[in-house]
Amino acid sequence: MRGIEIQKNEPVDRALKRLKSMLDGEGILEEMRRRRSFETVTQRKQRKERTAAKRHSIRWRFQRDKAEDTEAK
Repeated sequence: MRGIEIQKNEPVDRALKRLKSMLDGEGILEEMRRRRSFETVTQRKQRKERTAAKRHSIRWRFQRDKAEDTEAK
């Protein structure tokens, strides 16, 4: 189970926000939502297309940064 350390004098809502952002970054919240109800074939295809688009945009951004670094040398 994932968790966070609450710092001294930290508001609970800020700690909760940190927890949610950590879970969201790891994909745990999306998986919980997905498992909550039945997913049709069409919905599964749409979800996979969304995640692939997000994954490719991140990959493209980092590849572009590497290409710019090698050109600068």
